[in-house]
Amino acid sequence: MGKPMTKSQIADQVAKKAGITKKAAVQILDDLAALAYKEAKNNFTLPGLGKLVLVNRKARMGRNPQTGAAIKIPAKRVVKFRVAKACKDAVLGKR
Repeated sequence: MGKPMTKSQIADQVAKKAGITKKAAVQILDDLAALAYKEAKNNFTLPGLGKLVLVNRKARMGRNPQTGAAIKIPAKRVVKFRVAKACKDAVLGKR
């Protein structure tokens, strides 16, 4: 398994493909991330990739791995990324 691409490598690829400077590509990536953070509570969707959704997790019982004692894990809100079907098909291939 190879190493994941860095932000700089992604920006370089975007800049080459779009015919823009690397600095402009980095700014686009930063703006896209900021928009995703701001709109995550409204289910931010990246067409063809997936969407960010807020999920409410219920309180549950867990175990302390060190002692084995039961502990109560409180309810909380978490951000999840749901991968789009088009992305799954492109990466994994159609079944």
